[in-house]
Amino acid sequence: MKRRYRLFRRNGTFYLWDNVTGRRESLETKNSDDAQRLLHARNEAQRQPALNLHIAKAYLAGTDSGITSRTWQDALQAIIDMKHGPTKERWQRAAQEKPLDGIRHKIIVETQASHLLAVLKAGTVSTNAHLRKLHNFCLDMNWLPWPILPKKQWPAVRYGEKRAITFAEHHKIIAREPNPERKAFYQLCWHLGGSQGDIAALQAEDIDWTDRTIAYRRKKTAEPAIVRFGVEVAVALQQLPKAGPLFPEFGELSAGHRATEFRRACTRVGVAGVTLHSYRYAWAERAKASGMPERFAMEMLGHNSRAVTRSYAKKAQVRLPSLEEYERHILIEGGSLNN
Repeated sequence: MKRRYRLFRRNGTFYLWDNVTGRRESLETKNSDDAQRLLHARNEAQRQPALNLHIAKAYLAGTDSGITSRTWQDALQAIIDMKHGPTKERWQRAAQEKPLDGIRHKIIVETQASHLLAVLKAGTVSTNAHLRKLHNFCLDMNWLPWPILPKKQWPAVRYGEKRAITFAEHHKIIAREPNPERKAFYQLCWHLGGSQGDIAALQAEDIDWTDRTIAYRRKKTAEPAIVRFGVEVAVALQQLPKAGPLFPEFGELSAGHRATEFRRACTRVGVAGVTLHSYRYAWAERAKASGMPERFAMEMLGHNSRAVTRSYAKKAQVRLPSLEEYERHILIEGGSLNN
């Protein structure tokens, strides 16, 4: 059998010449013995790939005894065991996705790029995002000696269009909502801009009636969020429990169940294209449109990232006041913003 690669030297450095593709590749060595060993390894890999896979696994097993038996399901379980709270729940749902059955019980080091591409083709945006993270996790744990699918070859993650809920849509929903607790929940989502999980977990003890603020830590990031509330929120809060959870029934539901109930509420009034997270977008857009300083919006949203805050408010229609108007209405009549 004709050898695929041959060796040549240029300016002291050894190169491989591929007789099939006509391309050269630097071995990045000037040592003749090292170059000969690399040449031999390349040609042997082409002549007996199955045997070489077993040889490679034997070498790898010397540093990791589980390399020959570890499957993608084992890697998924390892990630799940490391996560907590909502993130853990998301990974548990991701691990159950049907497209992953194509590699679920396949040995990680025996997986080829075609296997991953087949999973991506059969899956959704969620499959793409989680499989990419799973692949990188295996690389970080040294369960993969090299990437199966090069970074540039992963299909781009394209999420669906997201938008804010409008005041008219919000008003329709609460006007037709028969359950007082859920109605108050949607009102707080509109006025506070919190994620549905954070709003559902609010306690009566989080409310400071003296300063008219609600303070809590975000479940997702553990970042503190402090939101000052006005008259409409105060009216809604007065109808909720004075101690313990503000939403004793709705708050006990899973995020998926709350999302389903909201979707039903939207269907009743003919509203489409929004989710509970749309309230967060709406709050950020309203804050930007009204001229609220970005640092205030970041604190109220519980984000320490300007980029994330701006992504929520990127569709806001801003009408900028003149400096004269800003000084008169904000600084003189309303008091300094820093006070």
